[in-house]
Amino acid sequence: MSPLPVVLAGARGHGRWHVANIRRLERAGLVRLAGICELTPLTEQEAGGELPEQSADFGALLDSTGARVAVVCTPIPTHTDLALTAARRGVHLLLEKPPAPSYAEFRRMADGVAGTGVACQVGFQSLGSHAVPAIRELVAEGAIGEVVGVGGAGAWVRDEAYFRRAPWAGRRRMDGADVIDGALTNPLAHAVATALALGGTTRAEDVTGIETELSHANDIEADDTSCVRIGTARGHRVTVAATLCAERAAEPYVLLHGGSGRITFWYKQDRILLQRGGHGPEEYQYGRTDLLENLVDHLTTGAALLVPPDETGAFMRVVEAIRTAPDPDPLPAGAWHRVPGESRRVVPGVDGLVAAAADTLSLYSELGAPWAPRTEHALNEVSAR
Repeated sequence: MSPLPVVLAGARGHGRWHVANIRRLERAGLVRLAGICELTPLTEQEAGGELPEQSADFGALLDSTGARVAVVCTPIPTHTDLALTAARRGVHLLLEKPPAPSYAEFRRMADGVAGTGVACQVGFQSLGSHAVPAIRELVAEGAIGEVVGVGGAGAWVRDEAYFRRAPWAGRRRMDGADVIDGALTNPLAHAVATALALGGTTRAEDVTGIETELSHANDIEADDTSCVRIGTARGHRVTVAATLCAERAAEPYVLLHGGSGRITFWYKQDRILLQRGGHGPEEYQYGRTDLLENLVDHLTTGAALLVPPDETGAFMRVVEAIRTAPDPDPLPAGAWHRVPGESRRVVPGVDGLVAAAADTLSLYSELGAPWAPRTEHALNEVSAR
C-alpha cells in the first residue's frame, strides 16, 4: 500500500500534536505529509522534517497535493466550511473537536460530508481508548448492575495567558459568528463526549433534555467553571462538571454509577477502576487506537470508524444548549483569587465541587455553591435548531 497523502490545516497550537502524529504514521509507512495549510508558513523545525508544500489556500493545496486525507485543526468557526471544502473534492477527514460551534453548523457539515460519500472522523481521541469497549462489556455482563447515571469531572489549571492564546480563545462569538470556546465545549469536551458515549447516549435523538450552569472567573465571554446535566432516552442522567480554575490540576475522569457498583475511567490515561459488591477494587490499564490511524485503516481495509459525526450528535446537543443559554455569569470578586506569581485565577473549593457533582450527579447550585447561577434549561427543553 502506498502511503496516503495527508494535508494538515492548522499546524500550530494543538496542531503541533497533529504534526508529530502524522510524522509518526509517516515513519510507519501509512501516510505522507503532503501539505500544510497555515497563514504563516512553518519552518522545517516546526514541520518536524522536510517541508511539504505549504499554502494559505486550503482548497488549492488539496488540489495540488492530490491529498486523500485532510486533518482540520483550525479555529472552531472554520470547521464546517473547511470540512465541506475537503469533502467536495473527495478528500476524507479527521475533524478536530468540537466539530462545529452550533447544532445547525454541525448538521450542515455532517449532512454535506455524508452527501459526498467521504469518510469523516471527529477527533475525540478518548473514544479510541480500548477501555471504552472494555467498559461497555463490563456493563453488558452486569458487573455493576444497571447503569443509573454517569458523572464526569474535569478540574484543570489554566493561566490567564491561555485565554489570550488566539483571538477566538474564551469567546462565545466573534465577528458575528459563534465560537463557544467554553470549558465544557473545548478543553474538557472529552469529558462530556466520553460520559455520553459510555452511557450509550451518542446520537442527537438520544438526548431528552439539558440543564446548564455556566460561569467564569476569568475576564472572558465564555465559561471557565460550569456544569451540565443531560437527560437521556435510556432514562438515566449524565452530569459533567468542569473548571479551568482549579486549586490543583487533576486527571479528568468519567464515573459510571451502577445499581451494584461503579467504574471510574481516567480517559487521558486509559485507566479504569472497577468497584463492586463482594469484590476488592480492580484496576485495569488499556491501550488506544489513534483516530487518524483508524481512519487510514478504514480507507484501506474497511475497518469501522470509531467516531463518525452522527456518533457525536448528543455532544453537539450539549454545545447547542450552551450556545443558546444566557451568557455565563461572571463570578463575584469574592468567589475567586489570583495565585501569586502564577497569573491564574482560582475558585476556592471548586475541586471538591467538581468531584461531588460527578459523584452525586448534582449541579453546582444543588451542592450549595453560593456563586452558582440557577439553571436556565429545564430537562424538557432541548432545542432542535
